[in-house]
Amino acid sequence: MGLEPVLAKELAQLGASDVQIGRRMVSFMGDQELMYRANFQLHTAIRILKPIKHFKALSADDVYEGVKDIDWSEYIALDKTFAVDSVVFSEEFRHSKFVAYKVKDAIVDQFRERTGKRPNISISNPDIRLHIHVAEDQCTLCLDSSGESLHRRGYRQESVEAPLNEVLAAGMILMTGWQGDCDFIDPMCGSGTLLIEAALIARNMAPGLFRKEFAFEKWPDFDADLFDKIYNDDSQEREFHHHIYGYDIDVKAVNTARLNAKAAGLTSDITIEERDFKDFVKPKEKSILVCNPPYGERISTPDLLGTYKMIGERLKHEFTGNDAWILSYREECFDQIGLKPSIKIPVFNGSLECEFRKYQMFDGKIKDFRAEGGIVKTEEEKQKMAEKRRFKQNREFKKRLDEQEENEGADIRSFKFHSLESKEPRERRAPREPREPRDSRESRDFRGSKGPRYGKDSRESSDPRKSRGDFKRFKEGRPFDKKNNKRFRHDED
Repeated sequence: MGLEPVLAKELAQLGASDVQIGRRMVSFMGDQELMYRANFQLHTAIRILKPIKHFKALSADDVYEGVKDIDWSEYIALDKTFAVDSVVFSEEFRHSKFVAYKVKDAIVDQFRERTGKRPNISISNPDIRLHIHVAEDQCTLCLDSSGESLHRRGYRQESVEAPLNEVLAAGMILMTGWQGDCDFIDPMCGSGTLLIEAALIARNMAPGLFRKEFAFEKWPDFDADLFDKIYNDDSQEREFHHHIYGYDIDVKAVNTARLNAKAAGLTSDITIEERDFKDFVKPKEKSILVCNPPYGERISTPDLLGTYKMIGERLKHEFTGNDAWILSYREECFDQIGLKPSIKIPVFNGSLECEFRKYQMFDGKIKDFRAEGGIVKTEEEKQKMAEKRRFKQNREFKKRLDEQEENEGADIRSFKFHSLESKEPRERRAPREPREPRDSRESRDFRGSKGPRYGKDSRESSDPRKSRGDFKRFKEGRPFDKKNNKRFRHDED
């Protein structure tokens, strides 16, 4: 929530038509290729749903009959598995899982009546994923073309406490308007999510490069040649002539961020160092700073307000001539920064309604800055700030901070991103062979060559296209080493 306009702009740039913004969703029209591209290239989408039927339901029986009227042999084969996800906003249906069960029953009963057999249900890894949305009496049944949430890019090897969601990180960067036209700095980088998403945006690389699969690849009408064409097309990628810097006071976070950047093959664009924000010095080149400090919710510091006061002082003395963007939750924390923001953007970080504020840093007084032709707020920013009901009322910042101080260190609100819900380790991609590095093993070596996309196997390579190619084309018939969890090509030395 809060990224709908950003996603709508992405879709328009992708070539979608009839783009309409809703609550926590954006609808659009397009063909099969656009659906593939939306999954593969959008930075701010969680999943892409393809509606197959809209109908009205006043009772559970209406849901059952509406679903059963669909010819499910067009979508699900008997030897395939399926699962149903549901979102319900209705007085009639109080439990979303009950609606999901009715959808499942209707599909299974249709197959039994027609064939005497039925497809199975798989919660963890179904072949076909369905999604039903109920708003009062209006039902929309969709095919989920994404599968695993699109925020799970595939490059995250390790995490830190309270990691920033990849989709939110990308949305924040896109809201700043940054496209790689200057250096990028995150002085509290954590596991490096903002840094990696910034590099993908600067290079115009598709975030889907690192994914092992999408749900639409198991659909009966999947066009493998079309998707291979999309996957291997790097014609829109661009060179990045600046640099991205990340710092953190926690050495564990620094090591984690470096590992994730290496897994993404972006170490030539990103430098990560252990450094306290209080030691921040003015960058040599023009830069933009984007930061997600602790809020005192899932993680905090011994002196939360003192931390924000220090951030304001560092920005005021060491970041003049540049723009800084801060995401936080508490009004009193923003107050400690001591700077006047040029824009405040409401955005949700999970269940927390936060603000993403822009601080334009300049020397002297604001009237002198304006007299010299400086622009504090653009016309677009003025329009956004004039919108009514931009923020939730009665957020009670002070009360919540007092509660935290009373409980010193207690976790006020236990809340986890979807990326932390499952403790099961992700299956590793097939091993692949590296290309000749441009500078060093740490460099983003696949940028230096335009050789064939699919090659031999080695886990060292940073080219996600090669890893996916090997996984798709060579997994059949290769011997498997269970001890080391590796699958080898027959022609390997």
